[in-house]
Amino acid sequence: MNKPIIKAFHDSSTGTISYVVEDPKTKNCAVIDSVLDFDISSGRTSTKNADEIIEFIKSNKLNLEWIIETHVHADHLSAAPYIQDKIGGKIGIGEAIILVQDTFGKIFNAGTEFERDGSQFDKLFKDNDTYKIGELNAQTMHTPGHTPACMVHIIEDTAFVGDTLFMPDGGTARADFPGGDARTLYRSIKKVLNLPGETRLFICHDYGPGGREISWETTVSEQRKNNIHVKDGITEDKYVELREARDSTLSMPKLIIPATQVNMRAGDLPEEENNGVKYLKIPIDNL
Repeated sequence: MNKPIIKAFHDSSTGTISYVVEDPKTKNCAVIDSVLDFDISSGRTSTKNADEIIEFIKSNKLNLEWIIETHVHADHLSAAPYIQDKIGGKIGIGEAIILVQDTFGKIFNAGTEFERDGSQFDKLFKDNDTYKIGELNAQTMHTPGHTPACMVHIIEDTAFVGDTLFMPDGGTARADFPGGDARTLYRSIKKVLNLPGETRLFICHDYGPGGREISWETTVSEQRKNNIHVKDGITEDKYVELREARDSTLSMPKLIIPATQVNMRAGDLPEEENNGVKYLKIPIDNL
């Protein structure tokens, strides 16, 4: 098997882990779940995280083929358009993005100028689609529940699970965002955990529960044995009870309002208004 080389980039401010996935045979690569730095108090963006990824790709003489979003993130802004502008690559997301665009397009009253057909992305992946990163074989798995458009990307012996699963001591994603559903999430996770036990799983977020060091790699076997929410023996009904009780105590992510507005547009910021300034909307009592 041609195994991918994985390089992780951790953003401590959002707890996000982004990845460069390299085919060692061709030097082609993909970027998964990139981060655009955003200071919500000042409304300023910066590109420190994205520039680190770009520098890594350039210094290792890699060719960027794909820029993958596992879903429309609610806790960070995507740097996909910035990376694409600098070094190329096609931006891809699951085809259910159109459901997310319809939901949040209404929430933010985006208007008829906002296309709700996924056309902002270069590729809309369907469930069980296959594609290549160089000579690496990649396959998609639709895993709704956290959001309708969540998708796991299985690349040879590895799977990038987005927010569907955390490290075993972190459990699983929440399911109370618009379009989310705990029962659907449980069934999606079971699809992931039916992969071969040695499959390496790379997660999108880690917050170091109990003060442990930040981690991002686990396996299907480890999850089935130790995941605090969905290990073997936890029934669907028990999970739904646990997940819904837990979600009822959680606050919304601090960046959900800017993140969803930007990420549903494939990472593009809103157009400048007639004063040359870009604005994000804040819906009142509607999230």
